[in-house]
Amino acid sequence: MSLDVSPALLEKAERGEVDEREFVDCVRTSLPYAWDLISSLVLQRQVDGGEFADNQVPPPSEKERGQLLRALASDAIRGSLERHFGVRLAFQNCHRVAVFSPGPESDARYAAFTSVRAQLLNQSEELRDC
Repeated sequence: MSLDVSPALLEKAERGEVDEREFVDCVRTSLPYAWDLISSLVLQRQVDGGEFADNQVPPPSEKERGQLLRALASDAIRGSLERHFGVRLAFQNCHRVAVFSPGPESDARYAAFTSVRAQLLNQSEELRDC
């Protein structure tokens, strides 16, 4: 299961009344490693003032890796995180997450990061089974 959904939030979803802020809070509490990593990258990008910030450190365990994969593999979760933080997210392998400015100023860098070439160049023996 990807998220720990409270009975109250599940009831709202069954009625069709889901507030995205409540969903984002559910993601924050259910996937704390993914939330903290993305939050720290957003802050790093803001402090550095660059087009993007990325993580190249593997998660400490499979539990954290699973959280990251669940957060970025779900269109609903990923989209909500992008809207909440005001960024575009990109993902390579099992841990290399990047946050980009949402405007056209980062389009070229985003395209380079998400290219087939970048994916191939980001391969290594250590990441083969991640």
